[in-house]
Amino acid sequence: MSTITSFQNPRFKRVRKLHESRHRRKLRLFLIEGVRPLRLAMENRFRLEEVFVCQGHPLSPAARELLLELDRRGVPLVEVRRGIFRKMLIGQRNEGLLAVVHTPKRSLESMPLPPRPLVAVLQGVEKPGNVGAVFRTADAAGVGAVVLADPRTDLFNPHTIHASLGAVLAMPCAVATSQEVKDYLQQHHLACYAARVDASQEYTQVDWTAPAAVVLGSEAHGLAPLWLQEDVPGVRLPMLGRVDSLNVSVTAAVIFYEALRQRQHGGEQVAGSS
Repeated sequence: MSTITSFQNPRFKRVRKLHESRHRRKLRLFLIEGVRPLRLAMENRFRLEEVFVCQGHPLSPAARELLLELDRRGVPLVEVRRGIFRKMLIGQRNEGLLAVVHTPKRSLESMPLPPRPLVAVLQGVEKPGNVGAVFRTADAAGVGAVVLADPRTDLFNPHTIHASLGAVLAMPCAVATSQEVKDYLQQHHLACYAARVDASQEYTQVDWTAPAAVVLGSEAHGLAPLWLQEDVPGVRLPMLGRVDSLNVSVTAAVIFYEALRQRQHGGEQVAGSS
């Protein structure tokens, strides 16, 4: 392995640039930190440009095994002095591995859908931690795909990857405009519902066993007018306290698991719902 020993090294400077969204978009590269996300990227055929290894860091058995596999695949490995390596990381946790990865296209046309899909649409959600949390729950609850509509953060933001525990690297997903997403859902005959605090219908009153999509907006900006039209019925969660909204990832989790419950029990709804 070659070694980075200076903060002036061009490779170090490029990694630092990739901390910023505008440089990730321009270079079409992003960063993966840690063993589990890197393993998921390899399993899902992401193209790795190079992997940095922290000099002197005690690597776990899983990390050592991963390095051997990377070497067999011919991925360039670069050793980095510990103090320099820490400046390359975005998160606080150091597992000794950092990868530069080519950003793949994630279009609606190339997004696979399972039979009877449930699709989560995140419209204008700006916090990468929330996006990542939705991906993590979607993966756990068997959601078919996650789509970012009019995103205010890039799909492969390192904080999104971290918050999702790498689920964003493994799940079917896409990025598009709201109009493109709505057209896509209609073309694929998915019933579309919007999570809204002012909706008359509760989330338990929806038949989530059919092919469907649920649209969730940001807490700061809400949903775009396109998702407030009559052809997108609203659904709400009961709010019994003084606060009129939940974190978007919490709302998503409640709806995802209601859909899973219905699908596991043949569409049976909560007692008292119509």
